[in-house]
Amino acid sequence: MTPSTPPVTPLKRHRNLAQGVVAHLTDSIKGGSLKPGDKLPTESEIMRLLGVSRTVVREAISHLQAASLVETRHGIGTFVIEPPAAPMGLDPATVVTMRDVLALLELRISLETEAAGLAAGRRSDEQLAQLRAALDGFEQCARAGQETVAADMAFHLQLAQASGNRYFHDILSHLGTNIIPRARLNSARIAQDDPAHYLERVIGEHEDIYGAIARRDAEGARAAMRTHLSNSRERLRKAQEAAEA
Repeated sequence: MTPSTPPVTPLKRHRNLAQGVVAHLTDSIKGGSLKPGDKLPTESEIMRLLGVSRTVVREAISHLQAASLVETRHGIGTFVIEPPAAPMGLDPATVVTMRDVLALLELRISLETEAAGLAAGRRSDEQLAQLRAALDGFEQCARAGQETVAADMAFHLQLAQASGNRYFHDILSHLGTNIIPRARLNSARIAQDDPAHYLERVIGEHEDIYGAIARRDAEGARAAMRTHLSNSRERLRKAQEAAEA
């Protein structure tokens, strides 16, 4: 099968080049110019078409894999795949209020706590490296003052993938960026904290999760994920109470 070439259009301006490539290819997939079963252009071709480095292309492909839009078959290439079926009753469009985000966090605590524990016991060395790359991308964006939602989501999707249970990944992928409260709310303002200081604390929480998974410490991974999501829930709960008062 020959690679399908998405329309050559100027790359949209993104603070992170990889996010720009992800957006470009995602638009091609959702717009139908790249269909399930189609082979993506080679890394070299994407580099030429979009004017980016090989490192940027590989990071973008990693994000697309985490979002269940493509799969890489070693020695053959990267192909567009059928999107996962939407979990019944979970409509991302309904996550609009602070109360909705709070309810979603409660769901995530139960799901992702167990996913983190499973990932610690089941992850491969390759998956650990992908998780590290996603975390590095998040930290780079945060410390450069860039948009962090997509990079944060990529970390959680990579973790869900490493759990070895595709349903964790399917649910988080379906919910999309709604799983990250910052996509809807100014979390630093809600926490009454300096944005840079707030993000450093979030980075530390992610590092704790990664460290436990790297050590294959299942209970430590569960505890670190629960702490991370519970901290977000507590910040939102206090903000909701203040708003209702």
